[in-house]
Amino acid sequence: MASRRITQETFDSVVQENMTEFEMDPAEALTEAIQQFESQGVDLINVVKAVQSTTAEASNQKHNVLQALDELQKALDLLALDEMGDHLTNFSEQCSLDFAHRHLAAEKSAYPTVLSSCKQLMSDAPCLLKGVQALAALLDGQPDLLDPEGQQQLLEILKKHRAHAALNAVTIRAIRHSCLKHEQNRQDLVQRGVLALLTGAIVNHGAQADVVMEAGRALRVMTYDDDIRVPFGRAHDHAKLIVMENDGLRIIIEAAKAFIDNPSVLSELCSTLSRLAVRNEFCQDIVDLGGLNFMVALLADCIDHRELVKQVLGAFRAIAGNDEVKDAIINAGGTDLIVLAMNHHMGSPQICEQGCAALGMFALRKPENCRVIMEGGGALMALQAMKTHPAEVNVQQACMLLRNLVARNPDFSQLILEMGAEVLILQAKTTHQDCEDLAKAALRDLGCKVELHEFWTGQKGGISR
Repeated sequence: MASRRITQETFDSVVQENMTEFEMDPAEALTEAIQQFESQGVDLINVVKAVQSTTAEASNQKHNVLQALDELQKALDLLALDEMGDHLTNFSEQCSLDFAHRHLAAEKSAYPTVLSSCKQLMSDAPCLLKGVQALAALLDGQPDLLDPEGQQQLLEILKKHRAHAALNAVTIRAIRHSCLKHEQNRQDLVQRGVLALLTGAIVNHGAQADVVMEAGRALRVMTYDDDIRVPFGRAHDHAKLIVMENDGLRIIIEAAKAFIDNPSVLSELCSTLSRLAVRNEFCQDIVDLGGLNFMVALLADCIDHRELVKQVLGAFRAIAGNDEVKDAIINAGGTDLIVLAMNHHMGSPQICEQGCAALGMFALRKPENCRVIMEGGGALMALQAMKTHPAEVNVQQACMLLRNLVARNPDFSQLILEMGAEVLILQAKTTHQDCEDLAKAALRDLGCKVELHEFWTGQKGGISR
C-alpha cells in the first residue's frame, strides 16, 4: 500500500510544469502527473486531481473549492448574511466531490470560517441549514476538526431549532461525521447531553424519515469502538446510557412501526438495535417491547429487500445472546424464515454470514433448538452457503454452526456428514487460516479424523530466575 504523501502545492506545480515545460494540454498534463506520482508509490487520496482554474482578474490560480471558501470568507467579513447562503451551498458542493477537496479546504482554515458562518446565521433557519450542510460536508472523514466550540454549537442548534426537521437531520449528520473514528468527540458530546437530543429528535420527528435515519445512525456510531488512537473506548457504557437513561429501545421500536413501508429506515433502525443488545436484559427487553415479533413480521413481509433482511438477521444474532430469547425466536418461526431468506439471497455473502451466525447462536447449548434447525434445513442451507462462497471467510465460519449442532446431539453427525460437510470444512480449513480452529473443532465433534497439535504439554524445564 502506498504510504508516501505530497502536498497539494507539489502536485499542482508538477501539473503546471507539464503544461509549460512539455507543452501538454491540461488533461494530458494532469494524467501524466497522476501516473508519475503513483508510479513512485505516492498516495494521492489527499490531493485534488484537477487543473487549477484561472480567471483574467485573478493573479493567483486557485482550485474551485478554495475560490468558494474565499467568497464565503468575504461575505462573512462584510456580514453580508443574505449572500452567505449561496456561498455556503457552493462550498458544500465542492466538499462533497471527494475527500481531497475537503482536506484542501481544511488546510486553508475552512472550519473556523464555516463555524463562524453558522453562528452568524443562528436566527435564520433556512440559511443556517446551508451552513450546517457545509459543516457536515467538511467534517466527513475529518472528525479532528471539531473542537469544543463546534460541539457546543451543534448541540445549541438542536436545542434552539427542535421543530425544524431538515435542520435537525443535517445537524445530526454533522455530529455523526464528527464521531466516526473519534472517541474523544463521542465522549465529549455524550457528556454534553447529545444522547437525549438524538432520541428526542426521533420522538419529535417520528414521521420524518431523514431525521429518524440520521438519529438512528448517530446513536449507533456512539456505540462504536473504532478509534485506533485510544486503547479503550466507552462503547458499552454509551449503549447502556442510550437504553437505561434515554429509553432508546422503546423509542427505536416505536419509531420503526411508522415506517413499515420504508425498508431503508427499517434497515437503519434494526442495525441500531443490534448495537444496543449488549446486555442479557437488553436482549429480553427488545422481545418484551415487541421488537422480536415486529422483526419476524418484517422478515416475512420484506424478504425481497436484501439490506433489510441482512439487518434483521444481524439483530436476531445479537439478541440471541440471551438463552431465553433464543427459544423465543425459534418459537416465533425464526429458523424457517432464516433458512428461507438464505435460500432467497444465496448470492449474498453478507446474508449467508448473518444467517449462519444467527442459527449458530440459536444452537449454542440448546439441544432442542438444534433439532428444530436440522428439521428446518438449517444445516443443509449452511453447507450450501459454504459451497457457494468458498472465498468468503465469514461465510466459512459456518463451521461454528455445524459444531454447535452436534456438540450435544451426536446423532446428527452422520446426517451432516452425508450432506458433504467434511469436504467443505476441510476446504475452509485449508483456504482460510482464520477458520482453522473452528474447522478442526467441527471435524472433531463430527467424528472425523483431525490432526490436533499439542503446542505445550507443561513438561521439560521449569521457571528460571
